[in-house]
Amino acid sequence: MKGNMNIAIDGPAGAGKSTVAKKVAKALSYLYIDTGAMYRALTYAALKKGIDLNNGRALLELLEAVSIKLEDGENDTKVYVNDEEVTASIRTDQVTKHVSLVASHREVREKMVEQQQRLASQGGAVLDGRDIGTFVLPNAELKVFLTASVEERAKRRYEENRSKGFSSDLEQLKVDIVKRDELDSNRAFAPLRKAEDAVEIDTTSLSIDEVSEAIITLAKERA
Repeated sequence: MKGNMNIAIDGPAGAGKSTVAKKVAKALSYLYIDTGAMYRALTYAALKKGIDLNNGRALLELLEAVSIKLEDGENDTKVYVNDEEVTASIRTDQVTKHVSLVASHREVREKMVEQQQRLASQGGAVLDGRDIGTFVLPNAELKVFLTASVEERAKRRYEENRSKGFSSDLEQLKVDIVKRDELDSNRAFAPLRKAEDAVEIDTTSLSIDEVSEAIITLAKERA
């Protein structure tokens, strides 16, 4: 389905946003913009350089100094910081534990949002994150908010980590996810929340394909 519709997919960590967004974008021949990977790339670069993650100004200066690039791969979005491919590196526990803190700084989010809005300015894009429908693309033609239980989200992240060869602790993942939810929902600027006009889908007992098909159907109805 060609067209200029933008689709915003929001929700907490582990709700299946990225996997679903990729499938929806591919099915509709739309551009997929992985906003989470952009924040993860900055977090990775900051950790590598030893920058204080509580210092929003220092993080903004780093963001302005590095090049974060996304490229569509055969099965995944390839992520680069300058000329270094960091696709796998940004998915480690170390990055995952700190990305919400990095993303909580207003100056960082404002700069990232500028880039995301520019990428989506022509329409025909699928973006996933935590503030896409409320802040990044408030005029998106279709907004979806995905949820799932903490137990299910931790299980998914555990299985994802194991499949990529990362060591993982299921109980610790539950603790980390609750902490991320709290950080994302209570940050002062552009917090995680469902847009008033978003369609909520509980993915706890649904497969990725079922969730993707539901969103594709909604997109076709809105087109």
